[in-house]
Amino acid sequence: MAFKLSPMARRRLRNFKANRRGYISLWIFLAIFILSAPAEFIANDKPLIVKFDGELYFPVVASYAETEFGGEFETEADYRDPFVQELIEEKGWMLWPAVPYDYQTINYDLETPAPSPPSWANPLGTDDQGRDVLARVIYGFRISVLFGLMLTLASSVVGIAAGAVQGYFGGLLDLLFQRFIEIWSGLPALFILIILASIIEPGFWSLLAVLFVFSWMSLVGVVRAEFLRVRNFEYIRAARALGVNDRTIMWRHALPNAMVSALTFLPFILTGSITTLTALDFLGFGLPPGEPSLGELLKQGKANLHAPWLGFSGFVVIAIMLSLLIFVFEAVRDAFDPRKLVA
Repeated sequence: MAFKLSPMARRRLRNFKANRRGYISLWIFLAIFILSAPAEFIANDKPLIVKFDGELYFPVVASYAETEFGGEFETEADYRDPFVQELIEEKGWMLWPAVPYDYQTINYDLETPAPSPPSWANPLGTDDQGRDVLARVIYGFRISVLFGLMLTLASSVVGIAAGAVQGYFGGLLDLLFQRFIEIWSGLPALFILIILASIIEPGFWSLLAVLFVFSWMSLVGVVRAEFLRVRNFEYIRAARALGVNDRTIMWRHALPNAMVSALTFLPFILTGSITTLTALDFLGFGLPPGEPSLGELLKQGKANLHAPWLGFSGFVVIAIMLSLLIFVFEAVRDAFDPRKLVA
């Protein structure tokens, strides 16, 4: 049975494709994200496949002791060690990723002191610890996008739900909720993050949880205003008179009117989430030291002005990523706008 889109979905798809800049940006962003998603298979200091003595090994997904390849130590094999490479190549071969460095691999064979300039071995150079910048950019791009998307999704769901309940029911519920939001939004989020960073070690999930506590309020105001506007429209009142329950009215009749306004704010929430993580990493209150972070790369660029490739790499990646996301969400907004009709 063939899958068919509804007339509304087809209209939205046409509107989305009509925005050429957003449509092309979507494909570019998806291509970059799909390439960075399996980062371990693109940038790693372990071979993808090792064939030794007639058997296949997959070091990227499994750990093998050096003794498996005829070595002396029972610890995990260091595949960048010339001794281990000679052992393997005597009875087999290795298939390396495109970038033979992990985000925390230190290149000890640099011709110049770290941070070293771009070269054939390190196309974007190395940072001040001798780690490959290209590998850290690939991993940093993935973690930044995932962080921004997860925070935006969670914040949007809670924010839209809270604004819908406030605007639709109004009255005392709306009044009490507004006073709560005024108090909650007045809390200094940055200071709270700094205090928490001194108590617990910040990580991906802890940062996500703390930022979510404050970011869900971004859409409450605009969604509340749209629901306050439409709740007394004739078709809403007619649906109530016919006995349609409030949840169905809110979901099917009121929410579509608020989606255009909500989608207008989504790119700012998403880009704001990514830049917040970058800023926290730049200030030293973000991801733990050593994690692949674009903000930490910018911080190194600031501390090493004689190595412009550090700051330039971080800036270019962040600028391209945020620009593509804004263009995509502009097209999504056009797709949900009922006033835009494309033949």
